[in-house]
Amino acid sequence: MPAGSTLRSLATAPGGKRTKWLVLAAWLIIVVALGPLAGKLGEVEDSSANAFLPGNAESAKVNTELEKFRGKDEIIPAVAVYSRSDSATTKADAAKARADRADFAPLVAKGEKISGPVPSRDGKALMLVVPLTTGDDDMTDDVEKIRSVAAANAPPGLDVEVGGPAGSLIDNIKVFDNLDSRLMLATGAVVTLLLLITYRSPLLWLFPVLSVGFAAVLTQVTTYVLAKYASLPVDPQSAGILMVLVFGVGTDYALLLIARYREELHRHQDRHAAMRLALRRSGPAIVASAGTIAIGLACLAFADINSSRSLGLVGAVGVVCALLAMITVLPALLVVAGRWVFWPFVPRYDEAAVAAAEGQPRAARTVWSRIGALIARRPRWSWLMSIAVTAVLALSATGITMGLTNAEMFQDKPESVVAQEKLSAHYPSGSSDPATVVVRTESSAAAQRAAAGVDGVESVRADDRTADGSLTSLSVVLEDAPDSDAAKHTIDRLRTAVHKVDGADALVGGTTAESLDTRRAAESDLKVVIPIVLAVVLLVLVALLRSLIAPLLLLATVVLSYFGALGASHLVFVHVLDFAAMDNSLPLMGFVFLVALGIDYNIFLMTRVREEVALQGHDKGVLAGLSSTGGVITSAGIVLAATFAVIASMPLVSMAQLGVLVGIGVVLDTFLVRTVLVPSLALDLGARIWWPSRLGRDGTQPRPQEKTNESAPKTMEMERV
Repeated sequence: MPAGSTLRSLATAPGGKRTKWLVLAAWLIIVVALGPLAGKLGEVEDSSANAFLPGNAESAKVNTELEKFRGKDEIIPAVAVYSRSDSATTKADAAKARADRADFAPLVAKGEKISGPVPSRDGKALMLVVPLTTGDDDMTDDVEKIRSVAAANAPPGLDVEVGGPAGSLIDNIKVFDNLDSRLMLATGAVVTLLLLITYRSPLLWLFPVLSVGFAAVLTQVTTYVLAKYASLPVDPQSAGILMVLVFGVGTDYALLLIARYREELHRHQDRHAAMRLALRRSGPAIVASAGTIAIGLACLAFADINSSRSLGLVGAVGVVCALLAMITVLPALLVVAGRWVFWPFVPRYDEAAVAAAEGQPRAARTVWSRIGALIARRPRWSWLMSIAVTAVLALSATGITMGLTNAEMFQDKPESVVAQEKLSAHYPSGSSDPATVVVRTESSAAAQRAAAGVDGVESVRADDRTADGSLTSLSVVLEDAPDSDAAKHTIDRLRTAVHKVDGADALVGGTTAESLDTRRAAESDLKVVIPIVLAVVLLVLVALLRSLIAPLLLLATVVLSYFGALGASHLVFVHVLDFAAMDNSLPLMGFVFLVALGIDYNIFLMTRVREEVALQGHDKGVLAGLSSTGGVITSAGIVLAATFAVIASMPLVSMAQLGVLVGIGVVLDTFLVRTVLVPSLALDLGARIWWPSRLGRDGTQPRPQEKTNESAPKTMEMERV
């Protein structure tokens, strides 16, 4: 059997009378055998600081070097701040702080001591620094105990908050606590509701949801195995977004396949033949779409920021697993169930549909046919107005403020952020979270003098040595808040000063340095990753459409849509959600997601248009493609936008912003770019859009339909299991 025939047989196996059972049996074996591994994904998630940093950043190198100072355990301080807003602290306040110090003592790491209570210069605050260990004890419980003790029996008018590095770490962990399950439940509920509305059937919605469930299990298993044995980077943020992506794209592919299957059921009496033809005709578009998204996300492997690389690579795994489920288990389930699954709108064999399939155009009866007719009257005006609307939205992106401070990272302020604000108000702002300098011990004194002379440095002290005495860590308190621009400028000056010390091999890290390194890496990643994504997506489109003009136009429309979505999102962030700034990683993450997902819908549209152009000629083919795909693509866009809107409800601002940006971008692609801009450009350019393929030369003339051994109607006798 020729290789091409073998591939076609495999691709259409889920629609076969016997092979559908083999497909379902294979999936059941996979889920039963590997399902237990799906629950272990959390075991391979990396929530360390370096998981969210640029791989080659100086601050990441400091975190690696600091491991040499510690044995099994890492020491992270919690900071309790006792403050009054309008008066100096009292003797009762000091007594409360001393009593708490005694109560905190059993929680302190072995060999460490509690610092304080340290009074502030203005006399309005007291501070305790409690060194905790990340060893065998649960540090989350330790921080909660400190907060409980500190809040109890406080004198009237005394505010008590617990923050510092330990408090911030625990608050961040809480954000991701059970995030996977919460996102999955919320996304599943949204998808179920939208499928019920779309199909208006009490039964059909179950099949896409069940198939996505299979995809979710396969995704978690594959991600776990790759993370454990192939060093796939996984962090809590990428693991959470993974499920949203699987639900979103998986449901999109289900909608496209089911729409084509329903269409073929009107033309074939045998449901198996209808499914095989639906797979054969919609399969290339679905595979090309998934391939484009997966390859686009995989391009984030070239990013320097580890969390960006994780999101891209993990997302690519999820898209591939969703594709496998939607083109195997879903069609098998549908043909096993039979036509009744569409009840109460059961598709019946229709002679008119057969005639339409043979190239006789149907009358314009749908809303999408009417939209196409309106665009066809003035195509140039239509695409000019579409570009104008998108450009106006894009103009709003010019006023974007980049970079979130620690206080702005959460939609609701956690206690650690409030504690930092109190510390900044009463102490040198960097006192609770100093910068760290790692130097060779023989040059530590010179490095300490150099650091102390830097403008913006409050104080410097030697902190610790490695067991072999070769390295020394310096604790550098900055005058400004750790996440402020002034503190970042101080870090630059500090690095310049200590790097000049001969033989020190100095490295500067800490929270401020990490923020600075991440911002610069994000700017660099934009310049590196975006050209790669554009080049890869363009090559995929050229291979799929066998044209040069159409892929360039489609890519241009998606890029324009991205800038429109960025501008519209900025308006929402400022005037609706009251976000102070945009996360540094958002422009790149948003670009990759929106280019990949935007091209997704254009692939659905233009592959069908190309098919219809070959049958009816260019103009009629464009309108027929728009009419036949309009409903399903709109439904898919709404589902995908809604699933990403679920992320917008998350407490972490960076995740919420990604959900808003992708949601707005998908809506813009669905209702403007794919509906008006792309069809009007295709109509205005004419058959030239297919250059240099044969359609570019004779696309104005219809050609005979390619015959297949399944194109003729089948008898009712073949309608059996």
